[in-house]
Amino acid sequence: MVQMHGFFLLPANLTRAKKDTGDARAFSFLQILELMPFLLKPPSLLFVENVVGFETSDTHAKLIEILDRTNFVTQEFILSPLQFGIPYSRPRYFCLAKRKPYSFVNEVWNRQLIQSPRPLYEHFHTAVIEDDSSQEDRHKLLQSCQPIESFLELKNPSNNIEVESATSLTGLSNGNPRTLGEGDDDVCDTSQQYYVPLSLVERWGSAMDVVYPDSKRCCCFTKSYYRYVKGTGSLLATVQPKKRDKASLKEQCVRYFTPREVANIHSFPEDFKFPDHISLKQRYALLGNSLSIAVVAPLLQYLFTTNL
Repeated sequence: MVQMHGFFLLPANLTRAKKDTGDARAFSFLQILELMPFLLKPPSLLFVENVVGFETSDTHAKLIEILDRTNFVTQEFILSPLQFGIPYSRPRYFCLAKRKPYSFVNEVWNRQLIQSPRPLYEHFHTAVIEDDSSQEDRHKLLQSCQPIESFLELKNPSNNIEVESATSLTGLSNGNPRTLGEGDDDVCDTSQQYYVPLSLVERWGSAMDVVYPDSKRCCCFTKSYYRYVKGTGSLLATVQPKKRDKASLKEQCVRYFTPREVANIHSFPEDFKFPDHISLKQRYALLGNSLSIAVVAPLLQYLFTTNL
């Protein structure tokens, strides 16, 4: 029987530093690694998650070195929800580790960096990793995803909303790339709070990632989503334009995904709810720092499947 399990979650922006082991945010993780050889009852299973790029860092090298030294076998993955039929581009690094005599059911993947979910489902026979990097494979991957509309809370946005009214409801007319909620923590009940001001569309439209209900992909939501419009996640066009281009954004009534919709895209269960006292900004921040259940659940199931 497994005596103890470990779960490590590293800082998401750790690998941006040139010397990541010198980053103070990595200190606690490195301390845990250094202590592992001296534990009387070391964990039998480990699960590590980080951003893509961690696999080339010196902190990663330290992780693998210590796991090897403490009798662990590893299988590493880079996976995205897109590979599980979810229209969400959020690739992340994962390391699964088991301490001997425990072993993975398919040992052919040991000490490999895997970029396919196939080993999670084909437990009991060997397989060859296919190259998913070609344009044709990426197209097939996107086509296999569910459309964005399957995850929407506000499924029937009105096409009669005047663009000017959406602007006035946000209460912002300056060019600062911020939106309603920057100085107000109250959670508003009206869906109109999610519409992006025209001033921001005019200034930052060229940098926005805009998707549509029938889209098969959206960008990663960050903890700054709803506070800033540039580089924090996709926006949804609620009015179908004749031509989907940046020139017509002002007529598309662009809005933010609601927290419930972001949770849906993260594959959170339907009964998931935030406590009432959690503000709108805090909800987005927590969701931006969360994990995709569609990816993590099969990884954990695979990790807990053992030959012993």
